[in-house]
Amino acid sequence: MAAEKKTADSKTTGSKTTNSKTASSKATNAKSTSANSNGKQSSVSKEMKDSEFHQFFIDELKDIYWAEKHLAKALPKLQKAATSEELAQAFEKHTQETEMHIQTIEKVFELLDEKARAKKCDAMEGLLEEANSIISDTDKGTAVRDAGLILAAQKVEHYEIATYGTLRTFAEKMGHQEVTSLLQQTLDNEKETDVALTEIAVNYINEEASEE
Repeated sequence: MAAEKKTADSKTTGSKTTNSKTASSKATNAKSTSANSNGKQSSVSKEMKDSEFHQFFIDELKDIYWAEKHLAKALPKLQKAATSEELAQAFEKHTQETEMHIQTIEKVFELLDEKARAKKCDAMEGLLEEANSIISDTDKGTAVRDAGLILAAQKVEHYEIATYGTLRTFAEKMGHQEVTSLLQQTLDNEKETDVALTEIAVNYINEEASEE
């Protein structure tokens, strides 16, 4: 009887130990889930992060991050140079939107568990230099300058549309649903800006410029 009791006690102890380990495992999993929900752990697998495609995607995000930050600094200069009040207001509006685009990219980096870093964008640097040249080569207070500013701004918009469209497709391919949605929002905004600039040009700027 004593031996049987000892065996029973041993089984009970073993069961308690197993239950304790199970509870501990559940607690660990709960902590892990909590960390994920707080955005402290990456939703991107190590295998994906190490892939060449993912690294290229991150590299291009850094490129457009630089582009947006420098565009935000350049747009007020285009606004100041504009003759048309409507065009100046369009540049002011897009400056505010560009600041939002920067925040969106930072959110994308966060979702991908990457530090937000900018890499020099040669394309944007060239486009902004061209915008400066247009200001230098045209007379202040003319519709010709406004037509040139719209040209420069739309070249920027078309570059951004191409970039965000491709990055959105990349994100979708890798299954980053929230990132895809964020990039789509920015893409839609860039397209709206392009349309708005076209309308200003067609409605009166181009005609006034042709008569100067």
